[in-house]
Amino acid sequence: MMTITQQDPRLARAQYNQDAILSASPSRLLTMLFDRLMLDLQRAEAAQLEQDFARAAPYLLHAQDIVAELAGSLDVERWDGGQDLLAVYLFSSTKLISANIERSIERTREVIGIMEPLRQTWHEAAELVAQRSQTLAAPRQDGMLGIG
Repeated sequence: MMTITQQDPRLARAQYNQDAILSASPSRLLTMLFDRLMLDLQRAEAAQLEQDFARAAPYLLHAQDIVAELAGSLDVERWDGGQDLLAVYLFSSTKLISANIERSIERTREVIGIMEPLRQTWHEAAELVAQRSQTLAAPRQDGMLGIG
């Protein structure tokens, strides 16, 4: 009997991606969303440059879905900047809708300009969280686990 990998490499890749998502930490999920958002925006921009708006539309729609997910999962009460970040997400969502309807590469680039620095910041924050977790989980020099 053939395995999934032998039958169809696309199925194996989809399974790998699903496993990566299901096992990811919250900070990793966030950075994965931002990475995919930027990929969609770059692909949409490339299609818009070629005036292939039919190819750009699905990327812009998926980018809208990601921004909606980011906005929907944001707990604005947990920190002072929550409302401001929500406003950035809502502004970007409006620009993405406009980019698609108006076939506007300028709007797409505007969202790229907003989201790329956020993506970088979330990656840096995720790295700090990972480093802190490793430091807290590391055994002490004397071989003890740091308990007690």
